Formats: sequence, structure tokens, C-alpha cells
Amino acid sequence: MVDMNLFSDPTLTRHSAEAVIRLAERFKEEKGRMPVFMEVCGSHTMALAKTGIKARLKDHVRLIAGPGCPVCVTDQKAIDAMIQLSEEPNRILCTFGDMMRVPGSKYTLMKGKTDGKDIRVVYSPLDSVKIAEENPHKEVIFLGIGFETTIPILALAIREAEEKGLTNYTIWMTTKLVEPVLRVLLESGEVKVDGFLLPGHVSVVLGKQSYYFLKREYDMSGVISGFEPVQLLSGIYKLLELLLDKKADIVNDYPYVVKDEGNQAAQNLMEQYLEFHDEEWRGIGIIPKSGLVLKEQYVRFDAKKKFKVSIGQPRKTKCRCGEIIRGLITPEECVLFGKGCTPFHPIGPCMVSTEGTCAAHYQYMREG
Repeated sequence: MVDMNLFSDPTLTRHSAEAVIRLAERFKEEKGRMPVFMEVCGSHTMALAKTGIKARLKDHVRLIAGPGCPVCVTDQKAIDAMIQLSEEPNRILCTFGDMMRVPGSKYTLMKGKTDGKDIRVVYSPLDSVKIAEENPHKEVIFLGIGFETTIPILALAIREAEEKGLTNYTIWMTTKLVEPVLRVLLESGEVKVDGFLLPGHVSVVLGKQSYYFLKREYDMSGVISGFEPVQLLSGIYKLLELLLDKKADIVNDYPYVVKDEGNQAAQNLMEQYLEFHDEEWRGIGIIPKSGLVLKEQYVRFDAKKKFKVSIGQPRKTKCRCGEIIRGLITPEECVLFGKGCTPFHPIGPCMVSTEGTCAAHYQYMREG
């Protein structure tokens, strides 16, 4: 058994941070610059800020937040589509809590709910299947966002709706995959990184083997990490070791949770119900085969095929969430951050989401 309390022990955390700093200083002496790592996962971004690790390492290691917040990378058009769908009678829209406050071109889903539309927050896609079963005379539509952590549960929801013979249940699929977006970031050359802190939750499903392309094709290292302070610092330490050894590799630093082959049952569910699709990402655009949609035999559960919506171009604001998602700027470089855009009045999804970079910086990293 692993003693999880060790991973948040203050003394061990302090010693781990000091060890990271020593290695980072060695790298700076050799290269004349700080090492640059990207944490792919939004949960890592929040944990690094909340625990004070980012602040402690800021003069030694540059940690860039990546496009791993599912709310943040969901394209604006999906929000506008859901708002439009909610305006028709006899419909129930279901979504995760964070999506309620993401501004659409007209208003938020929360505003729609306040105005009397039947929009419900659920904790699992399976809850929306139950709602459809209990309301046979209403169309129930679930906004299916998320990375590989959530996608198998979307497939499971479709299986349950199929088994129950539901004809009033659909999912608006706007899912995202990790590998394609990492490829885009590396090939764009916009951001230079020395390695990736790889997501723990997604890796439970995908396994270590899914990241071998980083080493094989890009000569890039990645370390799969947990979310507690010592786990995060251990992941950064191992990335530094690989850099100093001039060795590219993929390291599973979360082995008691993540297996090399991943979760085969979850992978089988995705393969059975879903197929690759060109998906649009906020701030990035369309990335080929970067999402999953329902296969043809399950098209009756596809909200995009069942309902007609007419979505124009989203309204433009000064929000720079798209650049923050790509690691091009920090939240402080956005003119709206902490002024027009706060957690109490968010203008972009990076401030709305509990995994958003702007929310993390606002809560834990602002000076003064």
C-alpha cells in the first residue's frame, strides 16, 4: 500500500523543492537559461498554483500551462449551440457545472436557466440518461465535453440509453484528444518546451505507451505525474534528470495508478461507440482527428445530427484565453485579467473553470 499522506508532507515537500532547484540551477549553468516544461493537465495547473510550487520555482523552472482544461478548449460555438437548443420547448439540457458560467455570444447557460429554461447540472453523463428515462416526452441533450478521462463515460451513457431503448436522448459531442494537440503545439514552434508533465487522469485510460510518439518522433521527454506536492515535484525532478542526461524518454511516475497499457475496458468502450473526427478547439482552430464522435450505427444519439442549429461567428472580446491555452502568454499579460475579468465576472473560460489557468493565477499567484 502507498501512504498517500507522504505526498503532501511539508518537510518532504520542502526537501523535494530544494532538490528540484539544485538540478534546475545545474541546467541554467550549462544552458544559460531556465528549463521550460509544460503541464498539459488543467488539474496540474491548479495544483501547481494552489500548493505554491509555481511560485517557489518561478526563478528556477518555467512552468507553462497547456491546453488540458476541457472547459477552456471547448469551442465557443458549442456554447452558442446549446443556448440555441435550450430555447426550444420540451427540451432539457444537461451539462457539467463549470460550463454553466462560460459566456456565450448572447448569454451564459446559467442566465438561460435563471430565465426559466430547463438546463440542469449533472455530475455524470449517466445522470442525464436517467433524466431522459424519467422525462419520456422531452428531448434530453447532454453537452459531451472532455478528454480521454471523460470520453469512456460518454460511451457508457450511450450504451445505457441504447439498452433502455431511449429515443429522446442525445449527446452533443465536442470531445478532445491529447495526442493531436500535443503534436500541433510541437509542430507549430510557437512555444519552445524542454519536456511535458503528462496528465495523471488521462493516463489512467491511455497508459504510458500512448506517449511514446513524443520520444520517438520529437525527441521529447514526458513524465506522468500525480497531483500532490511531492508527486508534482518528483515529476519535475525526473524531467530535469532526463534533460541533464541528454536523454529523451517517457517516465511513469504514477505507477500505482497508471499502467503501461492503460485501462483496456475504457479503451474498448471508446472503440466500440466512437470514431475519430476533426474537432475545433478554442484559440487553436480545427485539428484533424482530434476528437471523437458517435459511429454511424449510433447516429440516433447524436444531437448534431438530430437537431438543426444555425450558429454565426462568436462575438469577439479582448479575452486572450486562446493564447493562454497555447502557452503563448501568462494570464497577467491579458488586459482583462483581474480587472474586467475575475472569477465573479468571468469573460473567458480560463477564468470560469476550476482547472483554468486564469482562475489558478487569480486565486493563488497574484501579487499584492
